[in-house]
Amino acid sequence: MTSVDSPAGTPPGEWPPGAYPMAEPDRFTRFVMRVYARSPRWAVPLAALGCVGLGMTYALLSDPTRAAPDAAPSCLLKLTTGLDCPGCGGTRALWYVLHGDLPAAARHHFLFVFALPFLTYLFVAWAGKQAFGWRLPEPQVSSKLIGGFLALWLVFSVARNLPWAPFTSIYV
Repeated sequence: MTSVDSPAGTPPGEWPPGAYPMAEPDRFTRFVMRVYARSPRWAVPLAALGCVGLGMTYALLSDPTRAAPDAAPSCLLKLTTGLDCPGCGGTRALWYVLHGDLPAAARHHFLFVFALPFLTYLFVAWAGKQAFGWRLPEPQVSSKLIGGFLALWLVFSVARNLPWAPFTSIYV
């Protein structure tokens, strides 16, 4: 704790009465922090891009659109309850997006297809700033906007499981 962080009336380097000092980080945490401090600026965006690439490769290689009609679902919620989970259809939607068939992708998971351009731009703006110092305009994403999107996703998840028309058209 520095003198700037010290509350009024507390000598520098001492904790006020009743406050708990922060625990020393363990060896692994210190190691990770050292590696992060020494790594080049482009390493984290490259690692994130690698994870996205692995997900896209999995979708392309597994071809989720060719599953047998009587195959057991891989989603635990669908396997146990028979209901579509909030992410059901996402891998198939990604497969169709990667093949340029946006209507079929939207049929499997509309919100994924809707959010994809926004998420792509946010990633490019963040990665460009981290790796190259680019200053792309970053939209201000408020907690209300995130909460609204999550509420919309919840409504979509419930609506796609309702057994009546017009909701049966969004059942996957």
